Amino acid sequence: MSITETDPVGSGGATLPAPRQRVTMPGAHILVNALERAGAEVIFGIPGGAILPAYDPLYDAEGVRHILVRHEQGAGHAAEGYAMASGRVGVCMATSGPGATNLVTPLADAHMDSVPIVAITGQVGSGSIGTDAFQEADIRGITMPITKHNFLVHRPEDIAQAVAEAFHIASTGRPGPVLVDITKDALVAEGEFIWPETIDIPGYKPTRRPHRRQVREAAREICEATRPVFYLGGGVIKADAVDEIQGLVEQTQIPVVTTLMARGAYPDSSDLHMGMPGMHGTVAAVGALQRADLLIALGTRFDDRVTGKLDTFAPNARVIHADVDPAEISKNRNAEVPIVGDCREVITALREHLDEVDTSRWDPWRRTLATMKAKFPTSWEAWEDGSLSPQYVIKRIGELSGPDAWFASGVGQHQMWCAHFLPHEKPRWMNSGGLGTMGYCVPAAMGAKVAQPDAIVWGIDGDGCFQMTNQELVTCALEGIPVKIAVINNESLGMVRQWQTLFYEGRYSNTNLQSTRIPDFPKLAEAMGCVGLRATHIDEVDAVIEQALAIDDRPVVVEFVVHKDAMVWPMVAAGTSNDDIQVAKDMAPEWEEEEL
Repeated sequence: MSITETDPVGSGGATLPAPRQRVTMPGAHILVNALERAGAEVIFGIPGGAILPAYDPLYDAEGVRHILVRHEQGAGHAAEGYAMASGRVGVCMATSGPGATNLVTPLADAHMDSVPIVAITGQVGSGSIGTDAFQEADIRGITMPITKHNFLVHRPEDIAQAVAEAFHIASTGRPGPVLVDITKDALVAEGEFIWPETIDIPGYKPTRRPHRRQVREAAREICEATRPVFYLGGGVIKADAVDEIQGLVEQTQIPVVTTLMARGAYPDSSDLHMGMPGMHGTVAAVGALQRADLLIALGTRFDDRVTGKLDTFAPNARVIHADVDPAEISKNRNAEVPIVGDCREVITALREHLDEVDTSRWDPWRRTLATMKAKFPTSWEAWEDGSLSPQYVIKRIGELSGPDAWFASGVGQHQMWCAHFLPHEKPRWMNSGGLGTMGYCVPAAMGAKVAQPDAIVWGIDGDGCFQMTNQELVTCALEGIPVKIAVINNESLGMVRQWQTLFYEGRYSNTNLQSTRIPDFPKLAEAMGCVGLRATHIDEVDAVIEQALAIDDRPVVVEFVVHKDAMVWPMVAAGTSNDDIQVAKDMAPEWEEEEL
């Protein structure tokens, strides 16, 4: 049976319509109908024993597309990519035991980066729980620290309620992952399909609107500051507040930095944008935070990769900290003005209170940062032997693909180069920020392409990351998902090698992948049903990118063989102060007195 009328709840609404009639059906049918009614259009998953009953009604489901992945980790990351590119809740599905535990990494990833996904897992029969039955794992207990909430459902009549609440929790407040674990007997038994008319979860009432007094106090602090900086985190994008923040920056003319998760929230092309702060941030962005007397922190969590040694971070700055999650306020850095609320609401309220602000008071500060930005631009080295510079490759991929293309990256050096050299004019980039998950790129790009089928979607991966989850290209080839993957091949685990160069006297222990010999990436791509291409010289870069862009009926993998000694600069060594930023090996920026 199916219920054809659907009303998505994944956008954050708490009021849900009653079904036209109450009917009895197997729990598996209740699950599929509930997913359709919750607004799920795509499920990434793999069947197995405990979840198998749910796959029978999926065979006939018209309102939801199931994509058979090659590994459950791929299902979870694909759900993340889908969620980030669509603005909807991503859904993945797996069986009990190893199927469920293979979702742990993407669940942890989504939890760290506030990505709304719902994971449906099968569980052994209720009577077998706790007996170490075949493929039993306490996935609810395992994932409790890395999910926003999770459910264990024993009765078929409770399935629809759990699904409705899961979508609501995942998509409201601070977004995040929710797991719904359903016993096999609940999927097989008959029960009544009861869709909740409203959702009322005791103790869960996210605050959207900020307190007016706190907003007024924030506006007063801004007007009195001489060196203010907007410090933007991923929460600005999660709140769909990009237009609002761009309006506020234009209104106030206050300089901006955007974290790894906020790239694209404010356009790189603006003179007011100092770039990305942190361990591998620009000198101007790091300097802006270190010299500021006021941080206007919106939707960010003062992550250690941004702050460096915490007690030396922005030493002279007062802090306005706005976040939808009250647990983040003053967690790492005390906030003089704490504001709990949705970033979009906070920014809108601030704009009203700063309507007549005198922006000329910040002219000297803007000039100082403009000088710093011009003096220390991001750049890269050219190799005498003619080897490709990975930064150049990534820059050209971005320039030739255009500002409306979507990009996913893996984790490591190529991730940092993407942060600096892609055209971040719009929020079109997905990466694993908090967890730093190698293997994220390919399945996330797949999910993004499913969400944005008419857009150009690139995955920019390293040769190490690519070898962890590239099997999902088989999924892409069979399912008609023509993603484009660039493999930045430096024959090594690049970021680890960089640390070995700098801190371990060049003792390269187990970082040499020898991947110019094995595997042959273009041949591997062809074996998986993709087009395989390669570039080894600068004269080949544009042509091979344009060739990849012209192919839209199959996935494309382009291997770029780059110099293995390319490094990510600037850099702040772990555990040190941001004041110790280096622009190259053994080179710190020479600050002018007026810049301090």
